Amino acid sequence: MAAAQEWPAKPIKWIVPFPPGGAMDVIARALADSSSKSLGQTIFVENKPGAGGNIGAELVARSEADGYTMMITSIGMATNKFLYPKLAYDPVRDFAPVSLIAIVPNVLVTNATQPNVKTVAEVIANAKAQPGKLTYASAGNGTSIHLAGEVFTSLAKIDMQHIPYKGSGPAVTDLLGGQVNYMFDSITSAKPHIASGKLRAIGLTTAKRSKSLPGVPTIAESGLPGYDVTPWFAVFVPANTPKPVIKKLNSALIASMNTQAIKEKFESIGAEPIGSSPEEMAIYLNKEIERWGKVISANNIKAD
Repeated sequence: MAAAQEWPAKPIKWIVPFPPGGAMDVIARALADSSSKSLGQTIFVENKPGAGGNIGAELVARSEADGYTMMITSIGMATNKFLYPKLAYDPVRDFAPVSLIAIVPNVLVTNATQPNVKTVAEVIANAKAQPGKLTYASAGNGTSIHLAGEVFTSLAKIDMQHIPYKGSGPAVTDLLGGQVNYMFDSITSAKPHIASGKLRAIGLTTAKRSKSLPGVPTIAESGLPGYDVTPWFAVFVPANTPKPVIKKLNSALIASMNTQAIKEKFESIGAEPIGSSPEEMAIYLNKEIERWGKVISANNIKAD
């Protein structure tokens, strides 16, 4: 308990299990800088990308449970156990949740030169008229972009071909070039192309509209009631990290998210700050694991 009371007595390592530059990395670096000031110790970010986030997650799972190693992660925390049959960690047993941090909506987009494709109803009608011929790109099998498409085609009862890429960048490039028809891209990646007029935003994957694209309706309100694919980011530490340490870290992160600087940084990438207690995040994770396990099994989705 004494060690927990003295925490943090040295710098904290924050693992980002994906490459630099994406929404997850931007969020971690912004919060690390802000929370370092309130905690009185440096939080330094390390990118450990690979295997859909599993390399970084395994590193954290095996780290000392002392509060000096933390991780930001995403929906993969709920899906990877179903996508990778030989996962070296358990998302519930090997981690302790700290807080839900933010959601970053995906948005259904198409090349703006496509005629007669401005609404969800038109997307569905075109797909029904050409079963199996229209395509949607993703950043890879099992990503939130892919899962958004799987849920969409299932609810709409349409047949569209999924084209997986190695990352969002090349997928967007082919969408802009007309090689694929649609994409359920992250708002962070898609927004600049929407603003330039090269991509047309059709519908948001989340249950509520986004402040970043307030004029774009949700897919649910556009003809697919109940549709909701909400990409999220959350912070975890190794299992058995002392609860007083988790509480301090949670408080620091929540306080940072309430600052104007962080709100502005989040808004710039389309992220919406959430915040939660560790207990609320644990409940949320279990619900996500249950939901996505069924979707992945029903559609026989495998990792790339």
